[in-house]
Amino acid sequence: MIRSTQDDHRIVITGVGLTAPNGDSLADYRAALLAGKSGVDRYHIRYVGDTLAGQCHFDELKYQKRKEVRRGTRAGSIGIFCANETIANSGIDWPNVDRSRVGVYVGVTEHGNVETENEINEIKAFDYDTKVWSHHHNPRTVANNPAGEITLNLGITGPHYTVGAACAAGNAGLIQGAQMLELNECDLAIAGGVSESIHTFGIFAGFASQGALAEHADPACASRPFDRDRNGIVVSEGGCLFTLERFSDASRRGAKIYGELVGHAMTSDASDFVLPNPEQQSRCMHLALQRAGLNPEDIDIVSTHATATTSGDIQECAALRRVFGNADNVMINNTKSFIGHAMGAAGSLELTGNLPSFDDRVCHHTINVDNLDPECELSGLVLGEPRTKKSVDIILNNSFGMLGINSVVIIKRV
Repeated sequence: MIRSTQDDHRIVITGVGLTAPNGDSLADYRAALLAGKSGVDRYHIRYVGDTLAGQCHFDELKYQKRKEVRRGTRAGSIGIFCANETIANSGIDWPNVDRSRVGVYVGVTEHGNVETENEINEIKAFDYDTKVWSHHHNPRTVANNPAGEITLNLGITGPHYTVGAACAAGNAGLIQGAQMLELNECDLAIAGGVSESIHTFGIFAGFASQGALAEHADPACASRPFDRDRNGIVVSEGGCLFTLERFSDASRRGAKIYGELVGHAMTSDASDFVLPNPEQQSRCMHLALQRAGLNPEDIDIVSTHATATTSGDIQECAALRRVFGNADNVMINNTKSFIGHAMGAAGSLELTGNLPSFDDRVCHHTINVDNLDPECELSGLVLGEPRTKKSVDIILNNSFGMLGINSVVIIKRV
């Protein structure tokens, strides 16, 4: 079918499915954010020992049988839960949807480390005899696994793949889904990001070796972006997938629309493995604004990426000043202070936490900022408690990652 009208090129969010350390539905998640409720708790993982993490508590058996959970992966289970939830939330007539015209695009930071670590731990007890290596290892560790498990569960025969974009992946999955709809490769996209990161000791060990793993006597206070006493990242798992449709299709069926994707951009720093580049981050924001036909002062809420690392927060704040320095209207918040860093799911979860602002006009705050770092001071930073605006029409969501990958999406109220 040829698509030619203007509304065919407008991409909207019509469903949300998520699991976060502090909620398994948008309503519960949003309530936790407004109430200042953290999802970070004590956590133990082999070799690293006692640490802190954001762990999800969704019902794995709601959409899977026990055998399917055992055969698959944690990222796959997260994806399956979120995909089923977003379809149900969208109100689409799923039994009558042409599943050859459904695409699945899932952002991931990494995938497969968990399964390989588990297998090596297993064969260690057998003097490293590879005969006990699981025959499920290969399908569990292929890069397309989380998206592929979703298609198997839901009988989707359209295109699927994961988008490897480090911690910019949640935004990247959303962007990819929108682009595939615009290219008419599908009529419905399930897109966003997932992460199983807390189940691999390597991520904890890697951040610890960098001196970037958060520590705090009170788990709820461990993730503290912008705070002078921040000491690192809280690793978390989670997922958030959206149903994306063309505005024309969504309108035709009378769907609830959470927002319209009006601008997006992805850029590269090309400067360092881990240290962000504020010049390139600001360029990414400017590019997204340009594509949306907007000015900085048109933005109502900026959802920051800030991970609570010493240098990373400062660099992003410098980028934000370059873009929004004279924009008095903008409110700025951070969701990682509540749930930690959900890696591949971070961008989509952080965007989702702000989407209800279109209706209630409330910008959730950033918690755990007891002593604001002077280098992180921003005029619109919302601290202490949520703030209400006269109206919220446009949200800009930042999501950045290692190797200098930057992503920005802009969502507008419809």
